Amino acid sequence: MAVTCFIRYEIDPFQREAFAAYAQAWGRIIPRCGGQLIGYFLPCEGTNHEAWGLISFEDLAAYERYRARLKSDPEGRANFELAQRGRFILREWRTFCEGVPATLNRDAGCSV
Repeated sequence: MAVTCFIRYEIDPFQREAFAAYAQAWGRIIPRCGGQLIGYFLPCEGTNHEAWGLISFEDLAAYERYRARLKSDPEGRANFELAQRGRFILREWRTFCEGVPATLNRDAGCSV
């Protein structure tokens, strides 16, 4: 079963646009390095300092291969450096999850 890396970020709410640019760059980098990008999410209502990124992999071994490719990717390294220089990410947590198949991509089941 696939695993999803759930990344929770504490961001500087006054640098929301800087984080958005950082996330947009991952939209090009992550698929090229072997991750299936589900998406990045910015705060909209309520809490203004939490953002999330979700990336799926075939298994944890695929995640490790992705991490190795990411470290050697020039655009990936540049994006990490951008975040360090900009200091718009204050903290970051990673959790690995697996989906419950019967709950994934369900629609309402209603027909009109």
